[in-house]
Amino acid sequence: MPEFKHATLPSGLRIVAETDPRSYSMSLGYFVRAGSRNELDPQSGLSHFLEHMMFKGTARRSAEDVNRELDELGGQSNAYTTEEQTVYYATVLPKFQDRIVDLLTDMMTPTLDEQEFETERQVILEEIAKYEDQPPFGAFERAMEIHFSPRGLGRRVLGTSESIEAMTADRMRDYFHTRYRPENIVLAASGNVDFDGLVAMVQTATEGWSGRRAAESLVPDDPDQLPAGIELGNRLAIADAMQAYSIEIGNGPSSEGDERYAGRLLATILGDEGGSRFFWDLIDTGRAEVATCWPQEFSDCGAWFTYLVCSPGDLESNRRFLHDLVANVVRNGVTEEELQQTINKMTAGYIMQSERPSSRLFGLGNRYLMYGQYLSLDQTLEKIRAVDQAAISAVAKRYLAAEPTEIRAQMTSP
Repeated sequence: MPEFKHATLPSGLRIVAETDPRSYSMSLGYFVRAGSRNELDPQSGLSHFLEHMMFKGTARRSAEDVNRELDELGGQSNAYTTEEQTVYYATVLPKFQDRIVDLLTDMMTPTLDEQEFETERQVILEEIAKYEDQPPFGAFERAMEIHFSPRGLGRRVLGTSESIEAMTADRMRDYFHTRYRPENIVLAASGNVDFDGLVAMVQTATEGWSGRRAAESLVPDDPDQLPAGIELGNRLAIADAMQAYSIEIGNGPSSEGDERYAGRLLATILGDEGGSRFFWDLIDTGRAEVATCWPQEFSDCGAWFTYLVCSPGDLESNRRFLHDLVANVVRNGVTEEELQQTINKMTAGYIMQSERPSSRLFGLGNRYLMYGQYLSLDQTLEKIRAVDQAAISAVAKRYLAAEPTEIRAQMTSP
């Protein structure tokens, strides 16, 4: 059976693992409390920008060395940035544990070279432009900006073209020294892990991390001024769009309490992409191409998204139809049969995912970074199975009864 182990180094760096000697692989990841909600206006996009730069070389390795060694280990590796964290992870065979620990830990002390910084600035500007060409993307960003304000949780993960163009390497270095301190980091591992060897190796390799200090002190953002490049209208005009996109956002459960399990089950019953109420009444009938909903959970709050894609001429009728389906759930709840079917579906999904150490890694690292807590698979399954019709009804009434904010994107008028 998997066993949970944890240690806190003198520096404050936390190391956690769910070890299972039966596994054929092991996964490792550094989880850093550095996301877009941690940034100020002059730092907008820095968490994500810094994620790119962590692959651009260290004092011991060039950028080519980093990428070559990742390939040589033959596993999977990547990184991502969200509103609340940045994660660097890899999955390899257990015999490569020391090598991947050495490599990922070394990457956590990047050189942040000026020339590489300028090269990567252009990469990120192109990434922003690419997403701006995809109609739903800008609407999702706008929904977050309006709902949460364009700062904090509503700040764009990529930043804006204006903020990236104004960024400096010195500001990035200061942000790195502020956020990438050991007390802001969790190293998580799962699978066939030598935990004692992991702790010993990391303690030696990270001794200098406590000395990171930022030199720059920024003034607070002015709440009366919008950040550069931000607009807050709830209509987005898209040239040459053949479909209409409607995104609605309201409050939702956070990732902290047990209410989130009822929220996830409700979203599956109502708006899962296959077999849900939205699916049978809007997708299967040909009314819409996409009709779905989901909760977006953060550490201290949440959001509830509803997403509709259809012909512009059908948008208003489909929105009314969708709202009727939501109102019915708020008014009448869900049936015991569909709840049990959804519980079976969700628990089966969790069990199958748990067979991969990489899947367990993210839940382990995320939860320990945010709350200092560990939830085993069995504990999670118990919480899902404990959800009853009353819990579903309570979540529906709390989060779906209020009028959501709609962001609409469609073709500009000729």
